[in-house]
Amino acid sequence: MIDIKHRIIRANNIQMHIAEQGEGPLVLLCHGFPETWYSWRHQIPVLAEAGFHVVAPDLRGYGRTERPEEIEQYTLLHLVGDIVGLLDSLDAEKAVIVGNDWGATLAWHAAILRPDRFRGVIGLCVPMMNQPPIPPTKIFPQNEDELFYTLYFQTPGAAEMEFEHDVRSTMNSLLFAASGDAGPRNENDGTPNPFGMVSRSSGLLAQLPTPPLPSWLTEADLDIYTEAFTASGFRGGLNYYRNLDRNSELLSCFNGIKVVIPALFMTGERDVGLSIPGMKQIISEMPTLVPLLRQTIILPGCGHWIQQERPQEVNAAIISFMRNL
Repeated sequence: MIDIKHRIIRANNIQMHIAEQGEGPLVLLCHGFPETWYSWRHQIPVLAEAGFHVVAPDLRGYGRTERPEEIEQYTLLHLVGDIVGLLDSLDAEKAVIVGNDWGATLAWHAAILRPDRFRGVIGLCVPMMNQPPIPPTKIFPQNEDELFYTLYFQTPGAAEMEFEHDVRSTMNSLLFAASGDAGPRNENDGTPNPFGMVSRSSGLLAQLPTPPLPSWLTEADLDIYTEAFTASGFRGGLNYYRNLDRNSELLSCFNGIKVVIPALFMTGERDVGLSIPGMKQIISEMPTLVPLLRQTIILPGCGHWIQQERPQEVNAAIISFMRNL
């Protein structure tokens, strides 16, 4: 992309690829699974034009950023350490951190663990939540025929083999099925949810219909994602899920600690995460954990890839939030 600079920096002892543009107050954009820095392609130039220094990294395990071999190298402590190391490498005292999906989980924990380095936090689609009282893998449902997708992701190599068989088809299926284009989400409409229950015999992708290209994704966009995940594979991103129990154990001492910096939460009305039992209540009760939550925005007709599906609304919200800090 024109005017977006790319470079490799050293952060928390790994080589991290970043895309950046603009000058001014720093804003970090953290992607989710399965995405890369490219998921912020609609935000980077607009935020730069608005007067901000915008940095979108490939997170640990993704894209051109280093991919440690050990599963235990992908905990939230490592991820927050990477972002703090990124600030240090940029000689930046503070930043606003924005994240979607796993990037949102990272952003909330960066706000909790290092409020001295972040002056604001914006979470997209994943709200701030306490760690559960028991290991997360003991909570998720399973039966003889199916298991929750986070459990399916636990076995090293299983999801990798399925997803990497045809990377382009995988990306198209996952991006479409979790988007607003797939239709409304409710208990009775039968809309396939890629992040729900997975067949033990046929895997995750087989239950999804052959999708059209989402209205917000071009063939060129899909080419870029396909190239990135063909090179990197999916193992790095899947290792985030393989540390759910480890994160719960490591971060249990922070349960109940509030996010003490200004915050914003945005999600899509058709986000697949809203179909998880209890999620709507968690969102409604989030001000107890985030007392400086300025607003919760729910975008009608929008799915999980909110910054890609509805860039104008997301850009406007980020710019308004940052200008009013």
